[in-house]
Amino acid sequence: MDTLKRRGLMYILSSPSGAGKTTITRALLKQNENLVPSISATTRPRRAGEVHGQDYFFVSKEEFREMVDNNDMLEHAKVFENYYGTPRAPVEDALQNGKDVIFDIDWQGTQQLFELAAEDLVRVFLLPPSKQALEKRLRERSRDTRESEEQIRSRMSKAADEMSHYTEYDYVIINDDIEKAIGHAQQILECERLKRRRIAGLSDFVRGLMGGL
Repeated sequence: MDTLKRRGLMYILSSPSGAGKTTITRALLKQNENLVPSISATTRPRRAGEVHGQDYFFVSKEEFREMVDNNDMLEHAKVFENYYGTPRAPVEDALQNGKDVIFDIDWQGTQQLFELAAEDLVRVFLLPPSKQALEKRLRERSRDTRESEEQIRSRMSKAADEMSHYTEYDYVIINDDIEKAIGHAQQILECERLKRRRIAGLSDFVRGLMGGL
């Protein structure tokens, strides 16, 4: 048993804004010691209460372009006039050490990661129970973010495009009850950790068992 080691997996949770992925991500991180967050780099302004290196790596557009040019990003995309991307080194280090990494990225970033590391990926798409529920959540959140009516409408419009990509994911969770959605996300993580291909040294372990019979 001591010879068995598991390579970490990349757990992607995507959804339109307001569908609940931040709440579910935080719950999974709290429940799983071996799960760490992928911290994205972004060019968007820092919001009140956000911490550099904890919520995001806040960089200039020039710094972001340099990271892309140096192949220091696993994926990157432009969202609402700002750039977001996943720094390569922290993720690769975590996977090699058997830690799982959870990602809060969109379908574009998911496609880029799939092209690079399909075997390591677990792709989960989160859907709201209805259009009305999604709009309600966006409006409630706008009280804190102070987004304009135009920005809310823009997010609703973008949500339709994002949800059209649900077929590119391995799992879909409809968030009509947040505790139930967290439970489903946890079940997916636990099952994916047990996949045969993720366990290094398993062949030798089984041969050893068979040889002693």
